[in-house]
Amino acid sequence: MRLATYRTRKSVILYDADSVCDADSAPQLGPALLDPDAWRQHGLVVGEAPGRGASLFLDAGEEQWVLRPYRRGGMIARLSERRYVWAGLERTRAFREFRLTADLYAQGLPVPRPVAAGVTRYGLTYEAALITVRIPGARTLADLLIADEADDDLLQRVGATIRRFHDAGLDHVDLNARNLLVDQENKVWMIDLDRCRLQPPGSWQQANLERLHRSLVKFRNTHAMHAIDQGYAR
Repeated sequence: MRLATYRTRKSVILYDADSVCDADSAPQLGPALLDPDAWRQHGLVVGEAPGRGASLFLDAGEEQWVLRPYRRGGMIARLSERRYVWAGLERTRAFREFRLTADLYAQGLPVPRPVAAGVTRYGLTYEAALITVRIPGARTLADLLIADEADDDLLQRVGATIRRFHDAGLDHVDLNARNLLVDQENKVWMIDLDRCRLQPPGSWQQANLERLHRSLVKFRNTHAMHAIDQGYAR
C-alpha cells in the first residue's frame, strides 16, 4: 500500500494510491470518490448492505468496493445522524479506522484492504466515510448460522481467527456475528473496525468474546460459542 493525502478547502481524503489509481472506472480522486450520489449517477452501485450506515457495494473495475458512510445511532442521532464533533483530523473516526485497518492488513491479518477515508469539516463538526475492498462471495457468520451452514470446523476457525487478532492486540468493541465474514474458500475475515483499538492483553479480550456470545444467543445456537471457544483456545 502507498498511502497519500488529497485536500480541498473543506475535505481531506486519506487513500491507497495503488487502489485508487488502478480503479479505472471509479470517479476521479476528489470528494466525489466518497459521495454515494456520485457513484449512483455513474451507474456503479451494484448493491447495498443492511444496517444503519447503508453501506453501498461499488463497481470499481477489476474489484468491488464497500462505501460506508459513518452514521450515529441511539438517542444522539436525533440531534444529528451524520455529524461528529471535530477534535482534529487524525482523531476522526474515518482516519483512525483506516490507519488501524491498514496496520492489520500490513501484518497479514484477514481484514479487507482499505481504499480511502474521507472527512469533510463543517466548523466544529465533520462528516466522514470509508471505502474498503469487498470480499468476493463473502457471507456473514450470522447468515451462515441462520441457514444452518456453520459446522464445527468453520466455527473453530472463527475462534482461531479471533485469537489471531487478540494476539495482535486488537480490541474489537463490536464483535458480533455480522462483523465476521466467511468467503468462498471458508476463510474467516473481520470487518467494521470503527472505534476499535490496539492495546496490551487484558480483560477486554474476554469482553469481546462475551459480546460475541450475546450476539450468538439471538440465533439460539448455544453450541456455536462452544466450538468457537475451542478454536480460540487452540
